[in-house]
Parts: sequence; C-alpha cells; structure tokens
Amino acid sequence: MHSIHVTTPGEVDVVKVEDPRPQPGEALLRVRYAGICGSDIQTFRGTQPFASYPRVPGHEFSAEIVEINGPSEDLAVGDVVTGVPYFQDGSCYACRRGLINACEHNETMGVHRDGAFQELITMPLERLHRARGVDPRDLAIVEPFSIGYHAMLRADVTEGERVLVLGAGAIGLLTMLSARTRGAEVWIADVVASRLEVATTLGAAGTVDLSQETVESVVQAATDGDGFDVVLEATGLPVSFLNAIEAAAVGARLVLIGNGTREVTLNQSALIKKELDVFGSRNSKDVFETLIDLLERGAVDVAPLRTKIVPLTEAKQALEDAAAGAADDIKVLIEFPSAS
Repeated sequence: MHSIHVTTPGEVDVVKVEDPRPQPGEALLRVRYAGICGSDIQTFRGTQPFASYPRVPGHEFSAEIVEINGPSEDLAVGDVVTGVPYFQDGSCYACRRGLINACEHNETMGVHRDGAFQELITMPLERLHRARGVDPRDLAIVEPFSIGYHAMLRADVTEGERVLVLGAGAIGLLTMLSARTRGAEVWIADVVASRLEVATTLGAAGTVDLSQETVESVVQAATDGDGFDVVLEATGLPVSFLNAIEAAAVGARLVLIGNGTREVTLNQSALIKKELDVFGSRNSKDVFETLIDLLERGAVDVAPLRTKIVPLTEAKQALEDAAAGAADDIKVLIEFPSAS
C-alpha cells in the first residue's frame, strides 16, 4: 500500500509499505478521505513538539471496514466509519476523573503515532463509529467538528445567547455550527474575506472582517454595546485572546480552543472587572455519535467547508501548499484510491 511519510521536517514522500494486519479486537480499514489539519502542517514544518520522524500524519478520516479480527455486534465488513484518534492511558489522574480528552499521556494519530494518511490502517473496534447515508467526505470532517462541539459544550451555550467565534478556519466554522445547533445567535470574525463568505453560507448571524473593522464595532452592532454572552477563541493568537476579553459581556464565558505559541500579556483586572469565566478546551469526548446523528438527519451541512479535494498522487503538493499558508482553503481532503 501507499503511505504519506514526513521523513524529516520539510520533507514529505509517498512511499510503498507493507499492508498492516489487524490484531484481535481491531479492524482493518481502507481509508476513503483524510483531512489536512493544523497539527499535520506543524508536523511537516517541524514545529509540532510531540512529533518524531519519520511520521505518517492524519487524524481526520473516513474509511471502509475490510476485515474485523474477532467478534463485533455493531460493526461489519463494508461499513463506512470514522474513528476517535486520541489514545489515552486510562490510568493517569485526568483519566481516572473521566477527563480522557486531557489524558496526561495522550497519543494522537499523526502526531505521537502514525496516522491516517495511508491507504490502509488498523484501529481498535471501540474507537470506530459507523455512519449510514453520510457522504464519506463529510464523515472525514467529524473529528474537527468534535473539537468545536466540545468547546461549545464547555461554554454551555443555550438558546438565544449571543455568541462570537474568533477565527473562521475549519475549527472556528465548525464551532459556529455547533453553537447554532443550540439555537444561539452566532457571529464570527476573521481577516480572510472568503472564509467569512462561507460563514454566511453556513448561517452566521453576522460576520466581521477584523482587517477592516474593530472588535468594538461588532460589539456595538451585534449586542448594542452589551457584549457577547459567549466568546470562543479559535486562532491561538495573543491579539485574539485580548479581543475575546474585549468582546465579552459582564459575566460571559470565554473558551480557548486555539493552541497558542506565543505568550499573552494582559492585566488580570480585565478578567476580574467583567467577572469572566475562562475555560480551556482540548480535543473532544463522547460526541462523535451526536455529530454523526446530526449529519445523518441533515441537521447540519459541513460540505461548504471542504474547499479542495486532491487525489493521493497530489497529496505531497497539497501538504506543502497548506504549510505555505494557502489562506483560501478551509478544509483540504485527500482522496485515497478504492480497492483495486
């Protein structure tokens, strides 16, 4: 089979390797689609602190089951599935308290262990989630959707609340969709006009181009100066965290999704004065089935996010383009060949 290897930072090749064999309790999967994520780009650039090399990237995927090693009541050969890509130790303090998404020794596919950028992979049966009648291209977006949905749950968004999402990349847009499933009025901000156009297509109550407008102006326009009940920060940029504080209403909930690489300088009185609740949000937990149900019922449409689909033969170039900062692409999917 063919596999995409980041051999060293900045070097990626499509190589031929032996087919994997499922162990007892595992399924052999033929990957259908896999999404390029920010962590894959970090692995390629050499800025992912937990990656070692060579490494197969990829943790967003859809696949077809081609073999099951052992009994299974819920899954069968031919099922189209996606899988939870975070592997926990189950014994650390976080896991013992049920916070498996924040496992102290978490291993994520494509970062700590090889991922889904290959024609065949194996996964434990308990990590797989079947979908019926869902486009496999959309199913490959369930994992990033779960990141936004988990953040929305952290904020406990409720119907009628005014919500601002900072960052209209894939995670930000999926966070917006998550908040809309709760009946919230969601605004979204970015500096890339094409992404804001997609947000409008997906049902944003309003969009803000922060290269042209200020946070103060959107607070005035959307909330009559009151501020947003919930602000979800999805960029990891220091200025965006400060914007989130400025946009928040008194007593608001602020959720940090984006991983930052630079320190933020602020006066803590800004948090105290508004009595803000600030939450971190890491990975996701127990939401795949909920999201697949939303897709199966047609309650949400994630198709506008997949702005480019490339065949495996063009995957190397796609990863290089993404690392170079192709801002107009929201979610690039790699299409893997069907069984010959």
